[in-house]
Amino acid sequence: MSRIQTRFRALREAGRSALVPYVTAGDPDPDFTVPLMHRMVAAGADLIELGVPFSDPMADGPVIQAACERALAHRVNLRQVLAMVARFREDDPDTPVVLMGYLNPVEVMGYETFAQEAARAGVDGVLTVDLPLEEGEDLWAALDAHGLDPIFLLAPTTDDERARRVAARARGFLYYVSLKGVTGAAHLDLAAVRERIQDLRRLTDLPLGVGFGIRGAEDAAHVAAFADAAVVGSALVRRIEEHLGHRDAALAAIEDLLRAMRHAMDARTQESGP
Repeated sequence: MSRIQTRFRALREAGRSALVPYVTAGDPDPDFTVPLMHRMVAAGADLIELGVPFSDPMADGPVIQAACERALAHRVNLRQVLAMVARFREDDPDTPVVLMGYLNPVEVMGYETFAQEAARAGVDGVLTVDLPLEEGEDLWAALDAHGLDPIFLLAPTTDDERARRVAARARGFLYYVSLKGVTGAAHLDLAAVRERIQDLRRLTDLPLGVGFGIRGAEDAAHVAAFADAAVVGSALVRRIEEHLGHRDAALAAIEDLLRAMRHAMDARTQESGP
């Protein structure tokens, strides 16, 4: 059983939803990422999504695009991201880490090499935004061989038949994109998201996370009432942007937001009951 599966099982037994922060590796500089990962865990993060910077992040809004640009200005690449995970693992052997990004850097490294190096570094799952289910068997096979969970996105436009096929190939959890658009866009239609999550539960036993639009503690708490995980990205990355050049302030702002989210999520799930 992977670290991701173990963590979700423990959370389910405790009646809690996972808090999953996303940050871009190397933003605003390479030395910031590992201390940030540890601070996020201390603030209540259950899993970490670590973005691999890419020049054309098509699913991401302007906040995360700018984060990628800041990281790429320091020439942060996939191998450096794996080295960051390895350094994180020196002091945290338990918190699951998912790499989220685009296919090109993985393809350049080579699927087998990537999977081997990612597993060695301590990565637990991989989400490649722009790789369709039908075209990914070579990568999925490499991930399988090294015990890495392939994580998939489901969109509001994903019909039940396709959702079943995606769920059959996925491991770890499924990431439901809560809106039609890029990261950080629009306001959550919580009623529609709740209804779709209920529908998806009839199709799969995998944990279901919700992201793309969670901005604050109230959003996270609402999502925690019906989903297995709340994924927050742009709201955290925006705090890095707001405190460029002020490392301690950026860390404190992110920690404060995550603590508020964790508190609100736990309070909401306790109110909802089993």
